[in-house]
Amino acid sequence: MLRWMGAECRRIGWTLVWSWRGWRAAWATEKTLRQWSIANVISATCAFALPLSPGERALILALGLLILAAELLNTAIEELTDYISRRQHLHAAKAKDCGSAGVALTAIAAAVAWAVVLWGHYGP
Repeated sequence: MLRWMGAECRRIGWTLVWSWRGWRAAWATEKTLRQWSIANVISATCAFALPLSPGERALILALGLLILAAELLNTAIEELTDYISRRQHLHAAKAKDCGSAGVALTAIAAAVAWAVVLWGHYGP
């Protein structure tokens, strides 16, 4: 049992190392990740400054993190597609466009959540 727990702790440790490495690489090269991060800081500040319920605040914060996750996945798709081939290809373009659409839909979900929360507090 102790051996298993040690192995799991090491696995989690390596997962954190690899995740941090991916975040740093994306941060260094992806302007949109930095833009979404700034938007998240503003959104989180508003979520804590306004009189929201814990559930509303959690929803807003979670959706902000999901935007960042979607942006990282989109970056991974774009990097892998470019690594495989720099030539224009219909399937590569579709993969990149779908990744971008995923980010856009996640951002729309966050905007809808904000609209509904604010409407509930300040609407008619």
